Amino acid sequence: MSSGYNRLPLAYPVSLASGLAVVEQCWENEFQLERTSQTGLGMSHFTSEDEALLQSMLRQLLQSVKEKITGAPSVECAEEILLHLEETDENFHNYEFVKYLRQYINNTVGSVIEEETEKCTSAQNQGEVSGYDTLVQHVTKKTRESKEYREMMHALKNVMMVVVESLINKFEEDRMRNKELDSKTRNGRQSGCYTDNCSDSDSSLNQSYTFMSQEQLQLLVERLDPIQPKEVRQEALQTLCFVPPSDILNSEGWPTLRKHLTASLADPDATLGEKVLRFYAKTFSSSPFNMTRDVYTSLARHLELYFLSGEYSLCVSAGLDLSNTDVNRLLKKVRLLNEYQKEAPSSWIRHPEKYMEEVVESTLSLLSVKHEANPDFLSPVYCLALLDIKAVWFKKWTHAYYSRAVVLRLLEKKYKSLVSDKQNFSYTGSGLQYIYFVHSLCLLGRLLIYKQGRNLFPVQLKNKKDNISITDLLVLFTQLIYCSPSYPKAPVAAHADNYSPASLVMEILQVFCDQTGCTAECLYTDAVIDALLHPVQSLLSGTEVYINCLETTLIDVADILARIAAVDDGLSLLLYGENEKTAKENRPTAVHIIVQFTKKLLHDDISHLSGSELLPVVKGAFIFVCRQMYSTCEGLQMLIPYGLHESIAEAWKKTSLLSERVPTPVTGVESTSSISLESKNTLLWEDTLLDSLLNFSATPKGLFLLHSTGALNDCVNFMFSSLSKKLQVDEYEEFGNRVIVTQMATTPTGAVALQSSGFIKALVTELWALLECGKDDVRITQPKSTPVDPIDRSCQKSFLSLINLLTYPAVFELLSKQDIPNKQMYSLREVPTDVIDIIDRLIILNSEAKIHSLFNYEQSHIFGLRLLNVLCCELNTLLLLETQYKVSQVLLTAQEENVTEPSEGPGDFIIDALSVERNHVLVRINLTGGPQERILPSRVLDEGNDPYIWPMFSSFPLPRCYLAEIPRKAKFRQDKDLDKLLSLLKSPEKQTGWTEICRKLFCKVMKARPEIISGTILAELIEKFVSQLSESQSDCYFGTENYKATDVDVKNESLSSVQQLGVEMTVRYGKYLNLLEEHAENDLCFVLMNCEKFLKQQQRTVVSSLRILSWWYKFCCLEFELLVWPFDGGVGCLQERSSGYDWFASSIFLIMSGDREKTLTFLQDFSRLLVSAFIWLPRLHKSVHLPITTVESGIHPVYFCSGHYIEMLLKAELPLVSSAFHMSGFTPSQICLQWITQCFWNYMDWSEICHYIATCIFLGPDYQIYMCISVFKHLQQGILKHTEAQDLQVFLKEEALHGFRVSDYLEYMESLETSYRHMLLKDMKNIRVQNT
Repeated sequence: MSSGYNRLPLAYPVSLASGLAVVEQCWENEFQLERTSQTGLGMSHFTSEDEALLQSMLRQLLQSVKEKITGAPSVECAEEILLHLEETDENFHNYEFVKYLRQYINNTVGSVIEEETEKCTSAQNQGEVSGYDTLVQHVTKKTRESKEYREMMHALKNVMMVVVESLINKFEEDRMRNKELDSKTRNGRQSGCYTDNCSDSDSSLNQSYTFMSQEQLQLLVERLDPIQPKEVRQEALQTLCFVPPSDILNSEGWPTLRKHLTASLADPDATLGEKVLRFYAKTFSSSPFNMTRDVYTSLARHLELYFLSGEYSLCVSAGLDLSNTDVNRLLKKVRLLNEYQKEAPSSWIRHPEKYMEEVVESTLSLLSVKHEANPDFLSPVYCLALLDIKAVWFKKWTHAYYSRAVVLRLLEKKYKSLVSDKQNFSYTGSGLQYIYFVHSLCLLGRLLIYKQGRNLFPVQLKNKKDNISITDLLVLFTQLIYCSPSYPKAPVAAHADNYSPASLVMEILQVFCDQTGCTAECLYTDAVIDALLHPVQSLLSGTEVYINCLETTLIDVADILARIAAVDDGLSLLLYGENEKTAKENRPTAVHIIVQFTKKLLHDDISHLSGSELLPVVKGAFIFVCRQMYSTCEGLQMLIPYGLHESIAEAWKKTSLLSERVPTPVTGVESTSSISLESKNTLLWEDTLLDSLLNFSATPKGLFLLHSTGALNDCVNFMFSSLSKKLQVDEYEEFGNRVIVTQMATTPTGAVALQSSGFIKALVTELWALLECGKDDVRITQPKSTPVDPIDRSCQKSFLSLINLLTYPAVFELLSKQDIPNKQMYSLREVPTDVIDIIDRLIILNSEAKIHSLFNYEQSHIFGLRLLNVLCCELNTLLLLETQYKVSQVLLTAQEENVTEPSEGPGDFIIDALSVERNHVLVRINLTGGPQERILPSRVLDEGNDPYIWPMFSSFPLPRCYLAEIPRKAKFRQDKDLDKLLSLLKSPEKQTGWTEICRKLFCKVMKARPEIISGTILAELIEKFVSQLSESQSDCYFGTENYKATDVDVKNESLSSVQQLGVEMTVRYGKYLNLLEEHAENDLCFVLMNCEKFLKQQQRTVVSSLRILSWWYKFCCLEFELLVWPFDGGVGCLQERSSGYDWFASSIFLIMSGDREKTLTFLQDFSRLLVSAFIWLPRLHKSVHLPITTVESGIHPVYFCSGHYIEMLLKAELPLVSSAFHMSGFTPSQICLQWITQCFWNYMDWSEICHYIATCIFLGPDYQIYMCISVFKHLQQGILKHTEAQDLQVFLKEEALHGFRVSDYLEYMESLETSYRHMLLKDMKNIRVQNT
């Protein structure tokens, strides 16, 4: 606590003996040796000349560090200063004493250090010791354990003890001589006291103290009585300053002495008051809180009496003349009080609460002093505000709950008038009044942070009838941003930016935005938002605006709005108002005002700001507010009607034309000369616009809108450029970038943009450096330890990034028509740069050259196999990799080669990490089924004699142990509700509300007996229901042409290898489920080819750089040769039949038990319904029913519509799960698109897949969204667990949905329908081209 009080003019004599005592104590503490005889080792060589020399050196050292040790509050601190002198004193190595010690140590133990260093160096070369730090520690330890070191320390200590004691003795002689001389010159002065300058006493370092008995102290108290002559009192006060404060405060005469000191403070003689203040300051700096609080309350009480006395007559209007002696004395007292206020909180928690309460109450009592009759009275608050303008003391008092509770309780019970007095905002132009205003503003802002402080409101003001609530106060705060007059030209003018009303209010509001508790209660009200938007609304309406600095005001308003929008509750307030349910229809919410104003700014349609230099900054600030909203699904929904993305894109295109004229910086020429400031601002504005556009891609629908602007590639290039510069970003923004990359990789256009920007190359290169090469800046002293985990922690982030990136659309764009390099030789310095290289070097290791090219063969190959395992969970990706690269055969060959070589018979499989991984991948990619339909082998070895119980294989078929037994079908029992539903569907006549009745009956059966909705019953239900709907014009969403399937139409066609492999997989699964017969393969091919021809009638001809739109890769099943031919349009591009395999059509084929006629009829009828667009993905591939811009983007409505609302509902219904996705850098839309595309194959058992399809058909397309939300609800605990383990992506892609049953969550889905159906169906119906 000494820092504040040292400013007062205190001067105490410095004792050299104090420093010597510290030096001696340092030697004791550092060496921890027992005191030995001075005739010990080393003394024989120690002469009187050596002693004199060392004394001189030591005296020089002490003189040099005199200021440092005199400022120490205790002996212990002085010891620490000396022990750490080398770290704090730049002249340390120049002291003669230090040079002497260095030479002495070198002569004594130098040979020991050299010997140990040589030993360690040789050991390091053999790998026994690693690293520079370890070497130093080892040599230090050995040296300190040596005999030479012990002998040196023993001798050195003895020498120094002799030197220090000699110096102390000399000092004592000098002191006694000076004392005698001093006593002769005092001429009979009465002293009855005994002075001791010994520095060993507690808390008296560097000070000469006078120790007194109780009788002497009592005599001192009597001499300080106001009735004594002034000279006697002055001499007594002089003596008092040399007595330890603890002695005085603990004496019996302290209560009387306290009164005398208070009287001396009020004495007209300024000398007496100065001495009392000096004693108080000394007490504050060297005494504990339990003693100083008495001194503080005494000083506070004196000031309170002074302000209430008749002799005090200062007025606010007259100001303060600091040259006035009385004013100067008053401010010194208040300053001492304020310094203690700021230091006391650091110590009062260690003492009883009543002590702190005394200090707090005496302070509040002082500050509440006022004169009712004189409104111009200059109260104590003015003086305190002048010395502590931002109320730092109050901030410290309310920081901890321990003291805050006391302060706020006393304010509420006894001193509430202090709060109401603080609310006089009509301040004059005088500097004093303005300082008072600033202090009050800071104090009120601090009060509102805490709940107890907010409980003080509302308050009653004298000049107002109505109470002032928290909302009213915050509205006043907000109005100060743009309505406050200029600050006065007073002493604070030099710090105008810090003390202007706008700056102070901004600090307060920014603190509120960071405090989650009070923000909702204070800021999240329509009144405050209206106050913030007042200047914006005025500019929109074209009314006159009277604001000093309009641009700065708008920037401040945007800053607060952006902070509010960054929090979920704040975002909800801006989007829907304070109460969404009771919001007035005729009153637009904040979001509408903000986006309209932002669009006008972008179009330069605000006349008040035309030509302003700060206009781009204002634009950027409001775009950022909008960005906080449109980077969320619910915010984007509100902004879409305004077409903000188009306005930003238009502004970017104009700016990019200007930036093209900016000259390229020339090497060796200063940037200021080669590029003008205006050009720099243009480039900065272009980056701001690109960054704003880029953040649209944080949501599925936002990414779709970004593609429509044509700026997608530029945005991705900008993002990669920013990441390449390794610009420092906060944790939240890093998560945001990872989410954006994941969203982009889910679409073909985004994947191509990532590839062309160099992002994928950089990702692959970084992965290779971590996996194979290590970092260049790490000095390798020995080989890395073998990783314990299959994927080393250093590579985990790159592994997850690859998983996020390699969705099926991305894999198709990056790998389709790409051959494996399969080189004859690979250089060790050859670094992969593309995904195909990763597959070649880490997954398909089918040659010795590839194996020998890896430094860490096993670790790298396991990484590749783990990556392959995750990729193959997406069935379309599996089909592509299998047909192009025959991964199954490569893995089987590797297993066949990984066997022992016995003298007779076949060898046994060698069980190692690689063979176990290959076995797991082989089973996964060649076996189809849900969690109860297939058994996947473990990838972890067990303990015991048989560590791996799973059979390995090197050829097909798979061992039967991996196939789970299909449970026997339960005997069909009649169900009344099911009978009603079937009879209703078979009836040719439709009654009113027929559709709704069917849906209710379906739900009833699903909840009561879900197991009976399967097999032929399920097939009949969906067939009849779809047939009836397709005949109703009101229920049909798509028109369709009549199509009749015949063998003649498809006899000259054949399926691609991808489709053929999908057929084989489907038929194998169907036979396992006992749903298909032997000839089913031909029937399924017939269905798929007719579906393709049927859908092709409704497809557009598209010219695009996307392979998924412009190319048809047809693989002949026998020759596997790539055959392509142009379509009839003559545009010079090639057409793709479909986007992946048709898993929905295959599922319907299984539901219909392989009946191809029923399947085709159903699909044709089904294609007329809206639900077909969302659960049958090939239905809308290049469809004429979609806008041309949608088709050209290659983005399916399931992604930008269903995926968008899945993310939106997930945040509202399961906020923890939504946050987990964001923290993982993964997106719910990506995994849901994978589930939906393959109709949950391999994730659900067949019965649940049937229920999923039936539920969507009967209950509507929005149930697809509710289904995904239900799955996330089911997986919530697993998602949170794996987010913590940092492998959420792997968990969701690899793990089946164990225990999930559609019927269990049907009620939950119905509750979601009640809340969201109107909004979802409206948007789902808007995917079609609107005929105008």
